[in-house]
Amino acid sequence: MKKKINYLILLLTAIFIVGCTNVEDASVTDKETDSQDVTTVETNLNNSEKEETITTVVDEPVVEETPTEQNNDLFSGYKLIEVDGGDLSGYREPNVVVDIGYGDRKYWSFTNEHGQLVRVIADEIVLQDDRTEPVTSSGRYYSDEAKVPGVERADLDEGHIIADSLGGVSNAYNITPQESTLNRHGDQAYMEDAIRKAGGATNFEAIITYPNTETQIPSSYQYTYTINGEKIVDKFNNVNPDKVNKSLGLTGKKSSNSTSSNKKGDISSVDTNGDGQVTIKEAKAAGYSMPITSDHWLYPYMDDRDNDGMVGE
Repeated sequence: MKKKINYLILLLTAIFIVGCTNVEDASVTDKETDSQDVTTVETNLNNSEKEETITTVVDEPVVEETPTEQNNDLFSGYKLIEVDGGDLSGYREPNVVVDIGYGDRKYWSFTNEHGQLVRVIADEIVLQDDRTEPVTSSGRYYSDEAKVPGVERADLDEGHIIADSLGGVSNAYNITPQESTLNRHGDQAYMEDAIRKAGGATNFEAIITYPNTETQIPSSYQYTYTINGEKIVDKFNNVNPDKVNKSLGLTGKKSSNSTSSNKKGDISSVDTNGDGQVTIKEAKAAGYSMPITSDHWLYPYMDDRDNDGMVGE
């Protein structure tokens, strides 16, 4: 009897131990399951956060405006083409925009539907630098200018909208037939000289108008630019200013600065190499500003290759 009781006790003990083990296993399994569930949730959150970050990075460049887009807005309605700066052809394509700045300069020239040069703009006018740029002895980038219809007339020059001395090229997109006196000694020359003396200009714009759609000879020019913080507007007709002044009863008194103070023509202080000729570099080194016009005492000793009455314009 006593043995039976002992067996019964052992059996119950064994059953109790097995039952506790199952409960513990179930508890551990539940905890592991919960832990896995939590990990899965955290991973999903991290993936979501990563997706949001990638989307933000992709969207940013779409908002930004690039210089190319700005140029596209500026050139809207025009075809951008390239023309060699020394191209002597007088032909212009209609509705195009051309860079007429020498070297890295960005001077933009626009034509209308008739191929007339109607507008030139530049954020900054950078003066010619004969120390670093290939400038001829006459102060030009090229030996000649484009033959735009009209320049064959004796009273008209191949007039630059932006002169060589201001960094402009010599193709048809920077040349118009301009009255000779106006170009050499009148408002055009004064405007260019003012920019040179100021060391350059900003916010430059030239508007060129014509009497009709058939001609390439302008009737008037309007230049707007800023020098030394001051906005300047120069507007003048494409006519001989001397004749206009005479018709108005005005006298043209020559400036004492342009007349000779050296009557004997002694160029020894300027002609540093002693060859009897004065180059633009020599004249500049001696303190003379460009251009040297035909009424200047140095002019006879200089090389005016295009015979326009000016050297170094």
